[in-house]
Amino acid sequence: MPLLPALPDHVPRQRCGVIEFPVHHMRGGTSTGLVLHASCVPAEQTLREELLRHLMGVPQSGRLPGNRQITGLGRGAPTSNKVFLVEVEQHAGQPRLVSTLAQLAGEHADIDWSVNCGNMSSALQLWGLDSGVIEALAIGAHDIDIRNTNTGVITTSRMARELDGSFTATGIPGVPGSFPRVDLFLQQPAGAKTGKLLPTGKAQDKVHGYDVSCVDVAVPMVIALASQFGKTAQEAIRKLEADTAFMQAIRQAWSAAGLLMGLRRRDGGLMTLEELERSETIPKFCIVAAATGEGNIAVRYFTPQAGHASLAVSGGCCLAAACLIPGTVAHALVRGVPPVGQADAEIELGIANPAGILATTIVARQAGATGNIVIDSAAYRRSTQILLRGHVPLYQPSAALKAWLLKQF
Repeated sequence: MPLLPALPDHVPRQRCGVIEFPVHHMRGGTSTGLVLHASCVPAEQTLREELLRHLMGVPQSGRLPGNRQITGLGRGAPTSNKVFLVEVEQHAGQPRLVSTLAQLAGEHADIDWSVNCGNMSSALQLWGLDSGVIEALAIGAHDIDIRNTNTGVITTSRMARELDGSFTATGIPGVPGSFPRVDLFLQQPAGAKTGKLLPTGKAQDKVHGYDVSCVDVAVPMVIALASQFGKTAQEAIRKLEADTAFMQAIRQAWSAAGLLMGLRRRDGGLMTLEELERSETIPKFCIVAAATGEGNIAVRYFTPQAGHASLAVSGGCCLAAACLIPGTVAHALVRGVPPVGQADAEIELGIANPAGILATTIVARQAGATGNIVIDSAAYRRSTQILLRGHVPLYQPSAALKAWLLKQF
């Protein structure tokens, strides 16, 4: 007998002359956003993006500086403007979730479809169980794979139930209290966006006079020495964001590094300098320093336009991997981490960030006589919760979107 019943009312409906759309509003790690069943969303890109803008309360076109998103469920920071479209496929005789992330921003209409979100990915197994698209868990641990279409990365999500039927819970930095625990394992995460562990071919580059390392594990990221910007990686994020000279300097650094990395748009075209300068998602950027207390290294992380209140797990996995690669700026600073050997080994790293310590595990080995590092997997622990499940009224759909939705009844 299922421990979680399927919800029959997970399709669009009409009430009092207004079309209402089914959503799960969820938290995954330190991010919040919506999880939608992909089959309920228009396949046509224009209609799909219009729907997401309505749901999140962002402008349908152009820019709207200072938008408070009071007409939707998005909230300010990029970490609270995420939407996952999810469905189920069969792979090797087993169900597998298929996820597609849309990253929105409160002040403009552009939607980025180019990256995944490690934090919000931790909400997907619970969504599948709650919506009834995957079988309810029995007592003990249960794994399900998640294929992300934005990056091609396969993640294994693990949740567990206690004897009383409740989910095993955990606490994580940046989230008060304990909630359902999710362990996420990124399989073969190197080169997720660029196809290369080191997209520039080097462990360290110099851009605009700054020493940086460009690494692609789960997400492409530019890692820079905090000291070269006159920082310590101990500052409050708001203080860093308020330093306009610093923000301009790191924008120049990540944009120039993004060009060196050969980052591409979703259509396959190379991103221009202008596109990189205004990108909300890639490359990620961080400044690092030696840890002064707990943890093996200290970081302040940017998404890239805004500072992160803690540390995105995808970025954390990328930084942890970079700490193991000789020649990177992170490798020179990390403390208390053993060198990578010839055989696969699980190496645990704690990354000090504003919310505490992000615990990561990297499975890595040396590739024969070359000494190159191979990253086989990266794991991290998150928690998740359902904030709300229900239907959102769409008061102002276009005629085309309304016509499509009416056909779904």
